[in-house]
Amino acid sequence: MSAPVQAVIFDWGGTLTPWHEVDLSEQWRVYAREIHGVPVDSPEVPAADLDAAHELADRILAAEESAWSQGRQSHASARLDDILAAAGADPEHDRHLLALAAYRRFWEPHTHTDPQVRPLWEGLRRRGIRIGVLSNTIWSRDYHRDLFARDGVLDLLDADLYSSELAHVKPHPEAFRAICAALGVAPRNAVYVGDRMFEDVHGPQQIGMRAIWIPHSDIPSVQRVEVTAVPDARAHELLDILDIVDRWATA
Repeated sequence: MSAPVQAVIFDWGGTLTPWHEVDLSEQWRVYAREIHGVPVDSPEVPAADLDAAHELADRILAAEESAWSQGRQSHASARLDDILAAAGADPEHDRHLLALAAYRRFWEPHTHTDPQVRPLWEGLRRRGIRIGVLSNTIWSRDYHRDLFARDGVLDLLDADLYSSELAHVKPHPEAFRAICAALGVAPRNAVYVGDRMFEDVHGPQQIGMRAIWIPHSDIPSVQRVEVTAVPDARAHELLDILDIVDRWATA
């Protein structure tokens, strides 16, 4: 008989948020234009100011890509402030907070919680199952929790951890052990749900968790790491998870 499911833990981006493509270069152009006081699409902007803004944006993008690459190779975590510092951005700049606000406005339409999350989490709660989130992210815990509060699901969350507050990113085993400990469950009684085979299937299975793969995200090839892991189940939409958990309960 399968071990009882006591907790289901979720990836965030592309799992709890619907997958879609994002112009990753533009996020930093928005930040850099605000730093340099460059209005968007203004014909009055001196070319030198625009070039300086785009040069800064390119440096930050390169630093971010390097941080994520390092995460895939050594599983070291990173934070937004680390990336900005590596690119030479000055956190004491008098326009830094304005630039961060512009950056977050850029991400606003890309962070909305899937409408199926609340009914799914309510269904898990009715089954006596705890709910967790473990996300690879450069953003802070407070920022993510503000997003969950905005979308009306924070009250259903039992524990959440973010790589920005950990030493490692997924698929490092310690990240999964940490969220299981936060939920008070043994790995064999926990299930992880995510859209990436390396981070979200191979990762949790290393410590004896079951993994549900949601194969609806078009992961860029540069972000993929080939593994031979096989998911314990597949869910083509979030609400499928209730049926999967119910099947395991009667197996």
